[in-house]
Amino acid sequence: MRHVVLFHSVYGLRPAVRAAAERMRAAGHQVTTPDLYGVPPAESVEEGFAVLDKIGQEAVLDRARAALRDLPPETVLAGFSMGAGVAGALLAERPDAAGLLLLHGTGGAPDAVRPGLPVQLHLADPDPYDAPDEVDEWQRAMTDAGADLTVFPYPGVGHLFTDPDLAEYSPAASTAAWPRVLA
Repeated sequence: MRHVVLFHSVYGLRPAVRAAAERMRAAGHQVTTPDLYGVPPAESVEEGFAVLDKIGQEAVLDRARAALRDLPPETVLAGFSMGAGVAGALLAERPDAAGLLLLHGTGGAPDAVRPGLPVQLHLADPDPYDAPDEVDEWQRAMTDAGADLTVFPYPGVGHLFTDPDLAEYSPAASTAAWPRVLA
């Protein structure tokens, strides 16, 4: 059993994030899903970016830090898309994190990785927000830094392929991803 903090995408705290947390809880983990926006979820990615712009990236990171304040140092940092970036950004401040789980986006800087840190990436292949050459460079840097990195590419799917409420949802890719995440 692990403590997991699961950060949402630019859309906000959508039902898919809550459902993912329930899957993790059913597997025995304690999961926190902070609302980094404090407003209802966006209906479109454009609306989500507008909310993020209004709130500001630093305020979002401060809210994420506040959500982590009372959690154990060895909490798994996890996130969907933008939330993967948030999880990765906080890795430097949480050197004892048990792992980094990145769904739908890369995150984390190599200088924040301790040797052996478990890092798992689940990403559309190709992904519209993470260019293949950037993903390759990130993979090399994380591996060179000592991360125990596992990358799961999902060919031909949309960015947030595990969110059943979006047009880019892929039942097959989502079905393949969840056992990997939970393992």
